[in-house]
Amino acid sequence: MPRPITAVIHTQALRQNLAVVRQSVPDSKVFAVVKANAYGHGIERVYESFKSADGFALLDIDEAKRLRALGWTGPILLLEGIFSAQDLFDCAQYQLSFTVHSEQQVEWLQQHIYPAQFDIFLKMNSGMNRLGFKPEQYRKNWQHLNRFPNVASITHMMHFSDADGDRFGQTGIDYQLQQFEASIEGLPGERSVSNSAAILRYQIQLQSDYVRGGIMLYGSSPDYPKHTIQDWGLAPSMSLRSEIIAVQELNANESVGYGSSYVAEQPIRIGIVACGYADGYQRTSATGTPVLVNGIRTQTIGRVSMDMLAVDLSPISDADVGSEVVLWGQSSSGTVLPIDDVAVTSGTIGYELMCGVTARVSFMTQE
Repeated sequence: MPRPITAVIHTQALRQNLAVVRQSVPDSKVFAVVKANAYGHGIERVYESFKSADGFALLDIDEAKRLRALGWTGPILLLEGIFSAQDLFDCAQYQLSFTVHSEQQVEWLQQHIYPAQFDIFLKMNSGMNRLGFKPEQYRKNWQHLNRFPNVASITHMMHFSDADGDRFGQTGIDYQLQQFEASIEGLPGERSVSNSAAILRYQIQLQSDYVRGGIMLYGSSPDYPKHTIQDWGLAPSMSLRSEIIAVQELNANESVGYGSSYVAEQPIRIGIVACGYADGYQRTSATGTPVLVNGIRTQTIGRVSMDMLAVDLSPISDADVGSEVVLWGQSSSGTVLPIDDVAVTSGTIGYELMCGVTARVSFMTQE
């Protein structure tokens, strides 16, 4: 039989989370962000749950082609735009919208002599300083692109760096929003400004014709620990489940795992779980990282190794070889261990855990 570790994708949770986006911004069109193979969930596994969205957003043209192969005929947005002039031919063939954030991309568009009509999202660097034109350059580039015969529409676009909290003592969106509003004043066109944190936290203040729902679709809170998924009405979309494959009885002063980083202070019963960093679980996860055994919350102990980790069985009297272990997500009995609770103990965020599940873990979908 196969090794007992599985990533379960919950299709009903995906639909529920998309519904939360709709309820939060009922007047906006919703792009479901499926970059990084749908945050590690698999584009093909999430498609049926997300196909009621108004469009999809991702990075790679190959991922866009996968969506078209699934039958999607609506909008697809390339969030980082094109990476070469040749990409414009794929954008024309597969009807892809794309971000324009650099002078090089503008040049490629200008040199593209074929009569393709492109819907572009012009990216402003309003303070995050990753991609986009700075405010003083933005209007000039908009005017330039607006004259191109192969440009059908221009949507104003930006990305918040601090929508999940504060920025230098101000509300996290204030500075960037001021830059954005001043720079596009008087220019026609729709706008796309809201990511998951902005959708949930600033749904009243922000006008965003297109919103980009990302991490919230996958059951992680974008402003954890200020708000949990329960606060936002989100459900975990991925459960990483395994089993106990051995039980050990430790005496006081006995250790477990590499480096003997955990030493028992008193006799303790522990379970060895078929999950390690080669499955995508964080090696940096310290003793005390939460885990569910038979639906009961307990903790890891000792150092995570490549293929195994240890858990404290003290709170679970009936735990034995074969008992279900949930590393994050939902147990078979319905108990939920939010991925954010696991991530914070590991010094990371839910995004990384989702995206880090490795190829040797089997996947399955479930309502």
